[in-house]
Amino acid sequence: MIDTRTTTPYAAFLLRVSMGLLFLAHGALLKLGTFGITGTMGYFGSLGYPPFFAILVIAGEIGAGIALILGVGVRAVSLLALPIMIGATLQHLPNGWMFSARGGGWEFPAFWTVLLLVQAGLGAGAFALDLGRLTGRRSVPAAA
Repeated sequence: MIDTRTTTPYAAFLLRVSMGLLFLAHGALLKLGTFGITGTMGYFGSLGYPPFFAILVIAGEIGAGIALILGVGVRAVSLLALPIMIGATLQHLPNGWMFSARGGGWEFPAFWTVLLLVQAGLGAGAFALDLGRLTGRRSVPAAA
């Protein structure tokens, strides 16, 4: 049996922080640090996407990463990040199953898409920055 008062908040915390770190790694380190904005825009253009989408994805990945790590707006952020991961899944779909395939397979972004849905269902979990509590406005009543 799962004791939602003791294990679930920490599991949700672990999930959100690990996804937040991955988003930061992909947005800041890979896209900005390795390829740069121009290189990432060129790559998106070579795939047939408007190059401007690269800026949206970089901002989305960095913003989602920070918000998930801090635990701010986790349900909304998880849902708002879905288009990025669905787009990545569709882009990798023709490459086949394994991510080690040339161009990367589709299973990693597909799994990440599912994880975002799980996070949206679980909420922020433990150690989240609760802006509602800090401002006196709570969107969900406090647990008894």
